[in-house]
Amino acid sequence: MEVYIMGICIAVCGNFLISISLNIQKYTHVRQSQRETKPYYTSRLWWCGILLMGLGELGNFAAYGFAPASLIAPLGCVSVIMSVVISVVFLKETLRASDILGGALALTGTYFLVTFAPRSSPHVTANMVERSLVSWTFLIYFMFELILFAILMYLYKCRNVKHIVIMMILVALLASGTVISVKAVSGMITETIRGSHLQLTYPIFYIMFIIMVTSCAFQIKFLNQAMKMFDATEIVPINYVFFTASAVVAGILFYEEFYGLSLIYYIMFAIGCLLAFTGVFLIARARPRIKMDRVFSMGQIPGKSSTDKMQPQSDDSKYGKLGSKLTCNSGIQQDEP
Repeated sequence: MEVYIMGICIAVCGNFLISISLNIQKYTHVRQSQRETKPYYTSRLWWCGILLMGLGELGNFAAYGFAPASLIAPLGCVSVIMSVVISVVFLKETLRASDILGGALALTGTYFLVTFAPRSSPHVTANMVERSLVSWTFLIYFMFELILFAILMYLYKCRNVKHIVIMMILVALLASGTVISVKAVSGMITETIRGSHLQLTYPIFYIMFIIMVTSCAFQIKFLNQAMKMFDATEIVPINYVFFTASAVVAGILFYEEFYGLSLIYYIMFAIGCLLAFTGVFLIARARPRIKMDRVFSMGQIPGKSSTDKMQPQSDDSKYGKLGSKLTCNSGIQQDEP
């Protein structure tokens, strides 16, 4: 139980640091654009935001070693909620009724998730990962994902079908592999630190590490391509829903995290996810469209909100999935060029 609570706390703190980081970076850009002084990357405050981003990402990575993946992934809504709170309190952005309702629903959903999620997950060892990789359940799931990914890639590349759902499903399919590999790597490192058994000598550890890095890189690539074609107010909630769903399914099938739980836990956990999804949609709902602008010629970060004097450029891949969750947090309406 203590390990389970530790994982939740680490994930919440990690997402909280990410929300602070994104708002610090946003504030730095606003200040630099108003003063028209040195570029944003010369600001110490901006680099503080980068450091906090790294610490937050590290916290999320570590959390997978202590708590089930099906719980850690949905807790990403904490960063969305906290970013709105910080933007309103410190950046003086407008608080809307939908923000309050969305935040309340997301918090209620988070409570349901924490209460009815699996309290423990099996110890992740090299032997356990190897057995799960060759299990019939996972092999069927993997073949289904592979076929679906190939079909969507054909539509996207060959048929030039640029629909947001296709893009987000591609990201979610890659995210499934990311969640499995991240938890495997984090879990094996955790087991090694505990001293129970040295896991870093097994080849499967390095195989999962390569899968983790590769899947993350392609996630960032597809997500940034989607950011170029669609507005962040559309991408944020859809990406959160698809990513969370893929993470939960991966946790159930690969790590058997819900094994032995009664039906009521499945139902209440699904209700918690639905409430969190609805809350994120309400927070992102009717946000002003984020357009490409000419204010900054250097690459911008797809994790910051836009203002009337500064627009993010979405083709930079530094911040990836977590950063892009919060690109819709500005409440300032912009004029058409």
